[in-house]
Amino acid sequence: MIRQEKLAVLFDFDGVVVDTESQYTEFWNKIGKQYFPNQIDFGKVIKGQTLTQIYKTYFEGMVEAQQRITQALRSFEKDMSFDYIPGVDIFMDELRKHGVKIAIVTSSDEQKMQRAFWAHPELEEKVDCIVTADQVHHSKPHPECFLKAAELLKVPVKNCVVFEDSLNGLEAGIRSGMKVVGLSTTNPAEIIREKCHLIIADFRGVKIDIMQVLQG
Repeated sequence: MIRQEKLAVLFDFDGVVVDTESQYTEFWNKIGKQYFPNQIDFGKVIKGQTLTQIYKTYFEGMVEAQQRITQALRSFEKDMSFDYIPGVDIFMDELRKHGVKIAIVTSSDEQKMQRAFWAHPELEEKVDCIVTADQVHHSKPHPECFLKAAELLKVPVKNCVVFEDSLNGLEAGIRSGMKVVGLSTTNPAEIIREKCHLIIADFRGVKIDIMQVLQG
């Protein structure tokens, strides 16, 4: 039986709600080959970072390069698919049925999220709030985004559970003081094992009981 106090689930978006990470990896690997030919798997190196963070770290002062990459990325995102991670929509519906608050907490910006909602118009009705890169000052692995979501939902940190796939996102979840479930959709289980409280492959078979297990 779920406790009567407020509970919340905070979902990262890419690699957690929608299966887009492999598409982004392909895009950024091509960028890496163009600008950093000696860097292997650039797409994995930047995973979980906002565009602003990527530019600051790898393209500082390269104004024209940033403009070209932004234009290419926007064009790429127009054609990308937003297939659900298996079972996530069913799990969200069960959470709502039991009164659990839901947030999407993503490193993506508002423009990208609007395209995602165009692909899944029902998704906006499944969540209580959305925190994007435009709404925070510090990117993951800083915990600001998750703490902001908890504040917006008016749910104590101790009653929040984070679902994440990227290493930066998992670290942000742990640093927020919340329970963290790692999805092995982007990184293998052995890589994320020490960075979360529980690992799942996807949401097939995941029930509301997972909240009880994590909350003790």
